[in-house]
Amino acid sequence: MMYFFRKKDPNRPMNFNLKVMHYINATAIIMFLAGIIYKLLDWFVLHK
Repeated sequence: MMYFFRKKDPNRPMNFNLKVMHYINATAIIMFLAGIIYKLLDWFVLHK
């Protein structure tokens, strides 16, 4: 849990591949949550 609250290490390199990986990971999480929200709305609101 302490992993999330530690300061950024200035000595650790932040390369392009790591930035792209974080961007793709965030996009995947957002799309997953959007899919869950759509399915819940489909089941409970749009169900006829």
